[in-house]
Amino acid sequence: MTLAFPNGSRSFDKDRRGVRFTAYDGMFEVPFLVEAAALVHANASEDACLAAFDDARPGIRAAALRIYKGRQPPIYVIHAADLR
Repeated sequence: MTLAFPNGSRSFDKDRRGVRFTAYDGMFEVPFLVEAAALVHANASEDACLAAFDDARPGIRAAALRIYKGRQPPIYVIHAADLR
């Protein structure tokens, strides 16, 4: 199973307090969410979370590749421990 990241877009999810992005497994979309706490301190702004995501994008993509097990959950969540 190989993931591709052709789309660099990301968005802040206020309800889940994290940054969402999408990868692709062939033609299938695979949604991910990086918890805000994995990127910045607990009370950081949306802009700060998005900037931290952009700065950490290579590590986030590497974590996504490590945790991806096929299209099983509705969304994969990346926690702080996954970025180490």
